[in-house]
Amino acid sequence: MWHLQNHGAILFDCDGTLADTMPAHYMAWLQVTRSHGIDFDEGRFYALGGRPTRDIVATLAREAGIDLDLEHAVREKEASFLEKLADVEAIDPVVEVVRRCRGRIPIAVVTGGHRAVVERILAHIGLSGVFDTFVASEDTLRHKPDPDPFLEAARRLAVRPEACVVWEDSDLGITAAKQAGMDWVDVRSFHSPKRLTP
Repeated sequence: MWHLQNHGAILFDCDGTLADTMPAHYMAWLQVTRSHGIDFDEGRFYALGGRPTRDIVATLAREAGIDLDLEHAVREKEASFLEKLADVEAIDPVVEVVRRCRGRIPIAVVTGGHRAVVERILAHIGLSGVFDTFVASEDTLRHKPDPDPFLEAARRLAVRPEACVVWEDSDLGITAAKQAGMDWVDVRSFHSPKRLTP
């Protein structure tokens, strides 16, 4: 069982950890990928959880052997997601941990998402301005499963990496936490996002 007093800081992923955004993200992805004739099944989508949008677009385009305007595709996907933001709900057990820890232990958001989009998500679920720091895809050159985003958050919080615990919902994120020498909590052990396909 995880206990607050066991750690010096808590680092929270956003999508699928603080907010149940993954179904809305997948629907947004389908709008973009189908318009370009790219197949993107839901299992693959979840396997890529934690990667920045641009990296996913580049990977899918390369695999499909097509040339895409990556920046346009990224903007298209993020705009489509934001249209669906009203349907996104907080993952209450995780948000409760955030509220319990605020002011008692350093807390951060560490995400593969774009800062502007994640700020909108946090505001939507009532967590705007709650975290001590916020590491987004723009803040590191390497992303999950590399440890750099979590290490950057620990640096900003002035907490040793081994004193941090990461709350995550993806294999890539948990791999990044392990590589950073951090403990981790897998949100999937108590929360399952709504699947859109059988």
